[in-house]
Amino acid sequence: MNAGSWIAIYLPLFIIFFIILPQQRAVHKAVLLKIRKRKGVDIMTNELIKKYIGKKCLISTGTFGTTVKGIIIGVNENWLEVETKKGNELINAEFIQSIKMI
Repeated sequence: MNAGSWIAIYLPLFIIFFIILPQQRAVHKAVLLKIRKRKGVDIMTNELIKKYIGKKCLISTGTFGTTVKGIIIGVNENWLEVETKKGNELINAEFIQSIKMI
């Protein structure tokens, strides 16, 4: 193989693994840090979520693009158990941005 072939094959891989992916990880860490350091916003507590147990709700985690639709089964420590069409799911309450009753 000549040098042009090596460059055509390995340069895109180098760019992906050593430039693009580390930048995406840094952005993801910055978003998590921003969520944790929000001032004036309380973390969703179990007492607030317990009002919605047994009701069908739409739960959104916002920036991560996750939306779960189902019946809230229970709340334990910082985790929320939701029964969906696919089965039961666990959601970390720290990342919940909104809960809407349907």
